[in-house]
Amino acid sequence: MKNYLSINDIDSLPNWVDEAIALKKDPYQFKEMGKHKTICLLFFNNSLRTRLSTQKAAMHMGMEVMVMNFGSEGWALEYEDGTVMDQGNSEHIKEAAKVVSQYCDIIAIRAFAKLKDRTKDEAEEVLNGFTKYASIPVVNMESSIAHPLQALADAITITESNTKPKPKVVLSWAPHPKALPHAVANSFIEMIKKQNVEFTITHPKGYELNPSITKGCAIEYDQNKALENADFVYVKNWSSYSDYGKVLSQDSHWMMTQAKLGSAKFMHCLPVRRNVVVEDAVLDGGQSLVLEQANNRTFAAQIVLKKILEHSNVFSAKGKE
Repeated sequence: MKNYLSINDIDSLPNWVDEAIALKKDPYQFKEMGKHKTICLLFFNNSLRTRLSTQKAAMHMGMEVMVMNFGSEGWALEYEDGTVMDQGNSEHIKEAAKVVSQYCDIIAIRAFAKLKDRTKDEAEEVLNGFTKYASIPVVNMESSIAHPLQALADAITITESNTKPKPKVVLSWAPHPKALPHAVANSFIEMIKKQNVEFTITHPKGYELNPSITKGCAIEYDQNKALENADFVYVKNWSSYSDYGKVLSQDSHWMMTQAKLGSAKFMHCLPVRRNVVVEDAVLDGGQSLVLEQANNRTFAAQIVLKKILEHSNVFSAKGKE
C-alpha cells in the first residue's frame, strides 16, 4: 500500500485489526522499520487526538516527526492549474508538495470540508493535490469527506468489545450548535459495511448522507425504533448533504441519553459537547467506549504506517536490484 486515503485502501480489514491489536501488546516491536525515516504532519485544521496519536504511532515505529500548522505557519496555497497568482495565494501545490517530499518520507494531511461548495469539498483539493504532486506516500488524517484513521480505530474498538457473532450497530445523528462535516460518518459507514453486523442509520429527515455511501444501509427516522436491541451506538452530528452544509434541525430530543442507550456500548470520535450530543451519565458510565476509541487511534495510525513502510522498503529494495 503506497497511500492511505480512505478505508477502502485496506485490503483485509479483519487482518489489519488483528495486527493492530497485536501491536498494542508490544508497540515498539517494529521500531527499526522506521529508523532514519521522517513523517511530516501537515495540519490545515485543529487537532488533539489525531495529532498526538499519529505522532505516538510514528515514535513507536522509530520515525522522526515534523509538525506544521499550515493555516498559521505556511504560505496560502493555490490548487488550480493555470491560475494567474496575483491575489492572496503565495505558493502553488505543485512546488509545495514536491518540496515537502524532499524533507520527509511520508506526508500526513488534515484538511476539513468548508461546507460551502459540495463539489469543491468532494474534489478534495488539499488531499488530492498533495497525493498528485508528492513523490512520497500520503496519509489522510481527515479530509473533506473521509476520516479513515478514525474508522480504523472504531473497527479495532468494536472488535475488542464485541461478544456476539453478529452485533447490531447503530449510527445515530445528534444535535450540535455548529454545522459539521460528513467525514467521520462517511468513513464509519464504509468501515461497518466490511463487518458482519446488523447496521442501521438513524437521523431526522433532511440529514440523509451521500446516497452512494449509504447505498444498501437501513435508514430509520424513528431514533427509538432504530436503537432497539442495539449492541453498539455510534453518535455523531453532521450537517445536511442535500441542502449542503446547512443546519436544518437542532432538536434536543435526539441527544443520546442513558435511557435510550439501554445496554448498548456508546461510541463517539471526540471531541463531544456534553449534554448537547450526549448526556453526562452516558459519557461517565461504564458503557462508554470513547476513551478506548481515542487510545486505539494510536494503533490505527501505527498499522497504517507499518503497511506503508513495508511497501516503501520492498519498493526501495527492488529499485536496488
